[in-house]
Amino acid sequence: MGTPPWAVRIRRANGEIAGAGILLSPDQVLTCAHVLERGAEVTAEFVGAPGHAVPSVAAWVDGDAYVPETRDADGDPSGDVALLRLEHPRPEGDTTRLHRLSAPNRAVRMYGFPYDHNGGIWFRATVVGGCGRDGQVQLSPTSRGELASPGCSGSGVVDTRTGEVIGMVLSGLQDRHGNLFSFMTPAETIVRHLPRIAQWTSGRTAVDDRLRSTRDDASEALLDEPFAQRLADWLRDDGQQVKISLVRGGDAVRAATLRRAITLADRELRTSASVDRASLDPPGTVPSAGGHDLAVDAGGLTSAEIEERIAERMGLWQHPDAPLVDRIRAARVTLTLVVVGVDEAVDPLALLDLLEMLRAEGSRLLLVFRTAGAAHRRARYQLVAEPAQRRRARLVARLEETTGPLATAMYGRMAVVQADDTRRAESDLISAHAALADLTRAPGGAGAARRGPDLARYERFVDRATTGLVTTIGALERLCDRRDMLGGRLQGYHVLHQQATRGEEDLAVDALYLRAHELLRARPCDVQALEDAVNAYVLSVERGYGADPDEGGAVSP
Repeated sequence: MGTPPWAVRIRRANGEIAGAGILLSPDQVLTCAHVLERGAEVTAEFVGAPGHAVPSVAAWVDGDAYVPETRDADGDPSGDVALLRLEHPRPEGDTTRLHRLSAPNRAVRMYGFPYDHNGGIWFRATVVGGCGRDGQVQLSPTSRGELASPGCSGSGVVDTRTGEVIGMVLSGLQDRHGNLFSFMTPAETIVRHLPRIAQWTSGRTAVDDRLRSTRDDASEALLDEPFAQRLADWLRDDGQQVKISLVRGGDAVRAATLRRAITLADRELRTSASVDRASLDPPGTVPSAGGHDLAVDAGGLTSAEIEERIAERMGLWQHPDAPLVDRIRAARVTLTLVVVGVDEAVDPLALLDLLEMLRAEGSRLLLVFRTAGAAHRRARYQLVAEPAQRRRARLVARLEETTGPLATAMYGRMAVVQADDTRRAESDLISAHAALADLTRAPGGAGAARRGPDLARYERFVDRATTGLVTTIGALERLCDRRDMLGGRLQGYHVLHQQATRGEEDLAVDALYLRAHELLRARPCDVQALEDAVNAYVLSVERGYGADPDEGGAVSP
């Protein structure tokens, strides 16, 4: 966690800190294009160098290695990367490399130079996921003070688990709701914009060679548009965790369509033309950049070899003595995985067991088979139908809890006290009964996940409805407790009044007591009206025996 020697502070000619950079070679620094003025000289300062002095070196954009930020018709950003050349080289040992790594849910840190800490400071964050068409990645700051601010643009993003630099900070943002976001461009996207960066980038590319589009695939005759749309929907996360497709060996059109989708969804391979919304590709067939984390051709590979490929992409090369599958399970890292030719693996059934473990841990899977044989049938049941049945059963149990005990608890308390507003909770209960009826009559079988109700939508609904019901029940319980407390205070002051008057009638005070007692016994009880009546009675009793009303026992709201 010391100052990394590759971290560069960049100053403009006027001495102002413009941003940060990453020393990739002795004489070249990666940074954001927006911190530079094209053609202007800047100063690169190496704050992690040994000793008290901070070495500074003049630098300028290296030839055409400057890709300014552009925005498409939707305001979606793209680019914003540049490469600087140093006037004098730095030591080889101070350099670092970018590394290709699956990013979702990873803990990361970055070393930047904000105005309040221009000597440099670490910022921590968690990777949320991809955003936009360019393959940028959204980060969630660990605390409000760790939002990437001016002076951090161009900082290297370090994966906490592996220590590898996996991307570069672009910007930070606080929206009108107060939400904080930082954004980075990952190694693959940087390489796409500046291909020469590949020489300083480690880690295998995300897509196996045989799954990449070829020039011949560009023919319109080799595009199955409905299939392309379904693939693009899944790669944009349509809510379906596992998708199983059949692309037979002789089907050149579907095979080319699959390669096209995989290529366009890869941050490094995606064509620049397809990043823009106004591309010439058929509408709805272009997936988002970063739609998958890894695409593997399983043909001729063992499940152990595929395990190794997955573990490498997850950054799990530490603890080599532990079995790979155990490391993958323990890491709790999810990824979006494409496996083509599952049934052409050396041991497809063992591969299916590996894929089931990944599914259970939350990874998304696009699995392509060449034949509708035994492995295909087992995958449809083991990875789709059976999990959907268990998921539906869990959802039914939650809805039964909502429409049963939770509803009983709410209505039981509503019978005792009046609530401010229970209309939303009551409406949710009606919807919960409808959802339960829909789920219990849904068809079973292997196609249930496809033909049945939208489980993800119902899960979101039951989460919201349960939270609302619990909140409403809590509010009703507090009203019940308030009612009981007021009843106790009313009874206590009634005894006090009886003792003070020795049983003599006081019609005005007695009327106040009867009014409060009537409200206490009412069902449902208007607690606010009861509180006002009890306070009126308490004040009247206290005046009757000479107590100072300002020191009395009136109930505070």
